[in-house]
Amino acid sequence: MAKVSLKNIVGKKNEVNGAVLALVNQLTEATWIEDENGKPLLGNTTENPNSSFPVNLDNEIIGWVKGDEKAVMIANLLAYLAQKEAEKKKLGTEVLNLYQELNVIYNFSEKLTQTIDPDTIALLTLEQATHSIPSHSGVIVLWNEEKKQLTVPAKSGEQLFNEDNLRNNSGVLLKIGLSGQSEIMTDLSLLKEKGIIEKDVQSLIYAAMKVKHRIMGAIILVGKETEQYSAAHLKLLVTLALQSSTAIESAMLYEKNIREAREREEAILRIHEVTKKFVPIEFIRSLGKETLTDVKLGDQVEKIVTVLFTDIRDFTTLSEKMTPEENFKFVSSFNARLGPVIRSNNGFINQYLGDSIMAIFPENPEEALRAAVGMQKEVHELNKERKERGLQPIKAGIGMHTGSLIMGITGDEFRMDAATISDTVNTAARIESLTKYYKSPLLLSDHTLQYLDGHNNFRFRHLGSVKLKGKHNLLSIIECINGFDESQFERKLQTLSHFNDAMNSYHDQQFENALQLFQTILTIDPDDLTVHYFLNNTRKYLREGVPKNWTGTEEMVSK
Repeated sequence: MAKVSLKNIVGKKNEVNGAVLALVNQLTEATWIEDENGKPLLGNTTENPNSSFPVNLDNEIIGWVKGDEKAVMIANLLAYLAQKEAEKKKLGTEVLNLYQELNVIYNFSEKLTQTIDPDTIALLTLEQATHSIPSHSGVIVLWNEEKKQLTVPAKSGEQLFNEDNLRNNSGVLLKIGLSGQSEIMTDLSLLKEKGIIEKDVQSLIYAAMKVKHRIMGAIILVGKETEQYSAAHLKLLVTLALQSSTAIESAMLYEKNIREAREREEAILRIHEVTKKFVPIEFIRSLGKETLTDVKLGDQVEKIVTVLFTDIRDFTTLSEKMTPEENFKFVSSFNARLGPVIRSNNGFINQYLGDSIMAIFPENPEEALRAAVGMQKEVHELNKERKERGLQPIKAGIGMHTGSLIMGITGDEFRMDAATISDTVNTAARIESLTKYYKSPLLLSDHTLQYLDGHNNFRFRHLGSVKLKGKHNLLSIIECINGFDESQFERKLQTLSHFNDAMNSYHDQQFENALQLFQTILTIDPDDLTVHYFLNNTRKYLREGVPKNWTGTEEMVSK
């Protein structure tokens, strides 16, 4: 508060000044007024006044009235006027301080609305506190209920706090701030003993940060001067603490909601990623959906696709030599090799059937054929590895067929499944089983061949027609030779024209000519098992004759 000046009281040209002057003039003896330093302010001075009376304000002399004994009345009047002036100044100072405090609080509230980050709010709070309350250092400590430990999200000023000791002495801090109280501390010996504050700290003020009776933490300010803080400082610090507590609580709640929403989203994405491994995303998209959660019972679509089956030959014999665990690892490693080949050619695996795979190629049959050739090459690589380990090589048969297929969601409201319903699937599976019959690793139907554009590097051998068990229509079977290793492929290319001539003779029942052609092929390619199959049939027909009404069609008596 500004000091009251006697000069200002008697020097003002107002009614009070006029009354004082009139009273001075009425006295018979010379009377005058001086300031505390003896400088005349009003009246006529003489060298030796009879009396001298002090003008007191709060036990402090602010001036003198000199003259006769009646001058005491003027001294008392001036003391009264000074007291009233002091009260006016005090009231003005309080109003100004209140305005400034309100302005600080308003501006601080504005700053808090501009961020939703708890650490940023803590830093803003500490900056405001140290700006409004002169301090040499300050910290904000928060209690993490989940981790049961203290955190220090904000600090400022000189290095007067030891953060490690702050965190490790939560018990001490439970007595200040974390107890819910706010005060100016006078005894700092315990804090210095624990190394929480430096030795030259002389003053400490703290305010608890509370939300709905829950203690979040505290704002702690320190100074190097004694009695550095006042009750007004404590009042302001408590206000800042309460404001920031609400803001930090809201920010933490927002952060928690965002984190939980993100975790839910990530969990859903993980679920989608997992479900895609059980129900192919291509299957879902074929239904016009993007995720499994979008599908519903009864969703279906019909389209032309190529269905591919592959199967490990003589798997039963192989599995008998392995433990269940070895068996499982063997099948898993086999599938792990072939799966990527299917996906890289825009197909998807509809089912793993033990030692078999069912794949669907929804767009182009050529992609299915490229995948099949790639799968055969993977088997060749696998066999090289098995040979190095002294293991028996494996063989796999692949069959494919192109036709109409319904993909959809079947089942009931409690158990749904992705299903494929079509004779195309059954036919593709039957063609795969024919690979054992014809001793060929890769067979396709003429329906698949019809969908190929002809501008490709695939080479085929037509094996004739078959009548599958339970079917009335004949099915033309074609062998693709591109999947053989390089030397075998070259030999089959070399004998391809002989093979076509031999098959024509075979179906025309010109068995003598077919026999010679098949034998010629085997002199060039003795490992051609498909030729061996037809050669044996040819010899049988030459020896026993052909059945009545034989047309060259092979009739399958089993599936």
